[in-house]
Amino acid sequence: MTFSELCDILKNNGVVGAGGAGFPSYAKLNDKADTIILNCAECEPLLKVHRQLLEKYSYEILSALNEIAKTLGVNDVFVAVKSAYQDTIESLNSNLDSFKNIKLKILSEFYPAGDEVILVYETTGRRIEPGKIPASVGTIVFNVETVYNIYNALKGVPVTDKFLTVAGEVNNPVTLKVPLGVTFEKVISMAGGAKLKEYSVISGGPMTGSIANKFDTVKKTTNAILVLPKNHKLILKKNSNVSIDIKRIMSVCCQCRTCTDLCTRNLLGHPIEPHMIMRTMADNKEFNSVQINSLYCSGCGVCEMYACMQGLSPRKIISILKSKVRSAELNIDTPVANAVFAERDYRKIPVSRLVQRLGLVKYDISAPLSDRIVETDRVKIFLSQSIGGTPLPVVKINEKVKRNQLIAVGTKDSLSVSLHSSVDGKVVDVNEKYIIIDCQR
Repeated sequence: MTFSELCDILKNNGVVGAGGAGFPSYAKLNDKADTIILNCAECEPLLKVHRQLLEKYSYEILSALNEIAKTLGVNDVFVAVKSAYQDTIESLNSNLDSFKNIKLKILSEFYPAGDEVILVYETTGRRIEPGKIPASVGTIVFNVETVYNIYNALKGVPVTDKFLTVAGEVNNPVTLKVPLGVTFEKVISMAGGAKLKEYSVISGGPMTGSIANKFDTVKKTTNAILVLPKNHKLILKKNSNVSIDIKRIMSVCCQCRTCTDLCTRNLLGHPIEPHMIMRTMADNKEFNSVQINSLYCSGCGVCEMYACMQGLSPRKIISILKSKVRSAELNIDTPVANAVFAERDYRKIPVSRLVQRLGLVKYDISAPLSDRIVETDRVKIFLSQSIGGTPLPVVKINEKVKRNQLIAVGTKDSLSVSLHSSVDGKVVDVNEKYIIIDCQR
């Protein structure tokens, strides 16, 4: 297989990063890379998807990883997995003899080991400079479900489903395989329903996920649905009023600098200092060098969810500041990184301690994998499922479609990928934002 053939397969089958921002996978391919890393760090508490998929489909995932490496001419391939995932490690070890160039890298149990910048450093010792991506150090990083989707794409099967963990205040925590476009409400019902009459929903992990509602629909990047009481401290933190958060910073921040001391990117020498950013907010300054360096924040949430003893919201403020700096279109020189802190290993945040700090111990329980596809009556599939351009619909209202059928084609530019129907059914709406399909059985 040639490089361009692999790119076309991934683009035409709609493969994007199965988490995070959903970067189109074909655009990650780089024939100048010398290392590929499979990311099974799964650093967000409560999420189980990647370790479970890699345990059950280790041969399939390793074979797809091997095919990518052969196509790109890469000899060094690592599977990075946490030491706590013993069943996954056993499954991998039973299959690694078939793939001589793939090595196992065992990671310690800390947050956020799955951040690409941190993962590359932990796995290879290579440090990605501020503002750069893994390709800058000759490395490509894929998460587990993405490579599983690549395995299917190589067999001509497009991305139409998503694996996700349903946890929290549900009767039967579970990891499900669901069609794209199904509502969160339906997914929650497949986990035995919510235990509470009134509840809040987080889409994604407790650290980086966002508040959602039960009528939102599953996308290619939806890794989890967490059901929590409306008064849970995570919900209150994510729902806090930004203007009040800013005023609290200006009046309360004591400049203890714990947020900076535990900042995961700062510990790698990146010039991001949350406590200094907080100080500049109090001084009411704009776009000095400290604030510009907000661009190098990873958004991991350690500063506000773990470090700050006063319950302030550095990450939320930094996120707003990043948007303002980008909008200003400043001419910014890439900074030179400092040395990696000698104390870094002693400041890694154990996942078990993080779970306690977040008030999630009661929810940190088994969520077994079920790969039986959830049935639904209707799907609402958003055209924008990833970073990049929006694919163009190729179906019309009242048209009958089959599962896996192309419903929107990726354009030639803007990192666009194609989109496929997740069900058999009839198209009832097509517009510039989404396609609705009523299911037929």
